[in-house]
Amino acid sequence: MAVSAFARMELRCPRELDPCPNWTLGDVLTELDALQATRRAAPPTPLKQPPEWASSAREKAFVMRVEEEDDSEEEDDNGDEDSRALVTTGARFSCNDLELSFEESGDELDCSGTSYSLMEKRSIEKSILLELEREHHLKIQEEVRNKLSSLEVCHQNEIQRTISAFARLQKYAESRKELDRRLDVQFQRKIAEVLDKHLSMVQSDHEQKSQIVERRIRDDAAVEEAKRREQSMKEEKIKQERTRLEAEARQKAAAKLAAEAQKAAYEAAKKEALEKEAAKLRAEAVSTSGQISQNSVAHATIVNSIEMKSELPGIKVYADSSALKAESRRRALQDQVPSNIYLSKEFSRHDRLIGKSISKLMPTTDSVKARASELIKALDGQDCPRPIACRLFADKMISIVKSRNPKDKTFGNLAFACGYVMLLVTNQVPDAMDYLLAEFHKVCMYTVPKHLHALNAQARNTDYYRLIGYQEEDGKLQSTEAYLVNAVAYVKLYAAMIQTEIKGVRHPHGLAEGWKWLAMFLNTLPAITATAFALHAFLKTAGFALHKKYGSQFMKILDVISRQFIPALKEQGSKVQPEAISNLENYLKDKKHLEEPEGQYLAQQLLSKGYM
Repeated sequence: MAVSAFARMELRCPRELDPCPNWTLGDVLTELDALQATRRAAPPTPLKQPPEWASSAREKAFVMRVEEEDDSEEEDDNGDEDSRALVTTGARFSCNDLELSFEESGDELDCSGTSYSLMEKRSIEKSILLELEREHHLKIQEEVRNKLSSLEVCHQNEIQRTISAFARLQKYAESRKELDRRLDVQFQRKIAEVLDKHLSMVQSDHEQKSQIVERRIRDDAAVEEAKRREQSMKEEKIKQERTRLEAEARQKAAAKLAAEAQKAAYEAAKKEALEKEAAKLRAEAVSTSGQISQNSVAHATIVNSIEMKSELPGIKVYADSSALKAESRRRALQDQVPSNIYLSKEFSRHDRLIGKSISKLMPTTDSVKARASELIKALDGQDCPRPIACRLFADKMISIVKSRNPKDKTFGNLAFACGYVMLLVTNQVPDAMDYLLAEFHKVCMYTVPKHLHALNAQARNTDYYRLIGYQEEDGKLQSTEAYLVNAVAYVKLYAAMIQTEIKGVRHPHGLAEGWKWLAMFLNTLPAITATAFALHAFLKTAGFALHKKYGSQFMKILDVISRQFIPALKEQGSKVQPEAISNLENYLKDKKHLEEPEGQYLAQQLLSKGYM
């Protein structure tokens, strides 16, 4: 079918819309040029009847659908229904003066300057196929777009879930850290509570054991006191009975003498006999008074000899006057007992009995009680006079230093056991304390306290060394080291006796005497090696008890040692052994006065055979 007239149309192509998304501008121009060339080359043909397939669309015009990308989905749906109707008025049509223009204001296509004719025949099936292909393409684009949108949404959701999961993980980690920290604090608190509870139990157990030991000792002492009182009551009754009998005898004698005198009065012959008897009595009285004067002269000679010994030529005595007087009094009391008492069989047997009892002494509660009971019985016995028994007891008790090794670590525990025994015995037999102290002063002058200093080399002879306490070993004087070891052992034993305390038991020479000894020691004795060793031994043994009783006053004593005694030691230079200085410095530095000395409290029984 020929077209006599051409329809002129302008195809507007907005920036946002494109009839065929796959076409380019060059493709459109090429297609239009091809249509124009075909139109010019074909001759005009007469009009014919339209075919049957075009009859139904004769009156319909050609419709071109253009989509805008910015429209909504509802407009796309409405447009699809309209775009499906493609109607042609004939098999051939021409576009006269078809112009496509591109506007300068945007990307619009301007075709106003060129006209193209569309002479190609188009079938409705092909148009429908093209439309279906275009719709399919659009549908695929829409699906791809939807798929991309859904993927993007899923990606964003996944990112959000990842961020939230990471936040939850971080929050969980922080909560776990906080929980671990709380558990750690709770665990440490439990450990501290358990440790505190354990220490409290140990301390309470220690105090309970100490109280049990003290209670047993106190009970035993009470039992012994009761026995002693019962014995004393029996003795008192015996004495009273004896006194009564003696009084009766004297009364009988007096009555008899009165009868005789009365009888003599009547007998003048017996007058001369009475005068002779009176003369004889006067002579006996004169002889008795002379004997008394001779005894007083002998006693004065002994006192003078003691004073002369204390003032040997070339020797200077460092001691307090009250300490020297107490020493002289105790030594005089000890000298009243003959030194040859060991030659007597009776006394030697008593000496062996006391020595055997002391040799069995061990640092246990049972041993201390048993030995104290045996010794009290020995001192209260009727077989041996009290002064002799006291001297034997003091000699055997102090000689334990010689029988046991003073260098052994167990000697300190044994010294405290001896302190308990000496306290229990002297509490029942007070006279024994003076003999103990006299024996202490005899073997170690630092228990007075006293120091004898030789002023020149001539004074440092054998007699001088014997006088200050050196002992003979195989006919020779012992070494200075052995002398210092023995001196330290005697001071430890003396300090152990001083610091021992038992509730309910009075101490005749307790901590008050130890405080006095320490004051006199620092005030009168010089700072040398021997005195430094003696001072350290005393503080190590009795320092804890003195600090417990005197507190701040004892700290002043330690301050005097730190500021005066130790510097005076250092000034001696090489004359003083370094160990003597280091012992005192370590005692003050480590605050040993706050620690209980080892062995102060007795065990129930021995845990080792080291003492055997």
